[in-house]
Amino acid sequence: MPKTSKRTQANREIYEAIKAKIHAPAEAIAALRGYKQPKFDQSVEVVCSLGIDPKQADQQVRGSISMPKGTGKTARVICFCGDDKVAAAKEAGALEAGGAELVEKVNGGWMDFDVAIASPDQMRVVSPLGRVLGPKGLMPSPKAGTVTPDVVTAVQEFSAGKVEYRNDDGGNVACIIGKLSFSDDDLVENLEFFLKMMEKARPAVLKGAYFRRVVISATMTPGVQVAV
Repeated sequence: MPKTSKRTQANREIYEAIKAKIHAPAEAIAALRGYKQPKFDQSVEVVCSLGIDPKQADQQVRGSISMPKGTGKTARVICFCGDDKVAAAKEAGALEAGGAELVEKVNGGWMDFDVAIASPDQMRVVSPLGRVLGPKGLMPSPKAGTVTPDVVTAVQEFSAGKVEYRNDDGGNVACIIGKLSFSDDDLVENLEFFLKMMEKARPAVLKGAYFRRVVISATMTPGVQVAV
């Protein structure tokens, strides 16, 4: 059996001591810092377990968000657009921009990007990529803000760290809210902002509890429950 590191063992003990506690956002960030940390700057993620039925189309929770304090990371963005917007999209930060030729490149196996933006008029050209991009969660979508007439602004926002979120098959939504190198105030602001946005995304048809459980964690730490 692999040997458990001292840090992992210590974090297990800390987790066992706090796992039943539910913390206000500021307290949760402080508790997260209480874990033994590795030497690299970890990402901080929030996971919301929601009382939705993921099989129902009208209970899907999906969107995109720009954190008020950023996320500490950038994204590689491509843009499906007309020739008249190619130069502006690239200037805004797109790695590649174009129409049919870019579709052909992606269809040929090129996947060195994190986000795909498309203008509505290009979706008829992009739609055949559904079988390639769909399984990877990269297919442009109006709900995620990645299909928009203003592709230049979208490229700027996603390149700068705007993130997409969507529920999984278990009704959970996960999102990066920053790095542990951020100040407590910045992490708390991002966390509270995300929770407010999630509340606004509550499906109108949903009855009963919406938030079942909210947990924050860092890349290599156990979680901390957050009060909602």
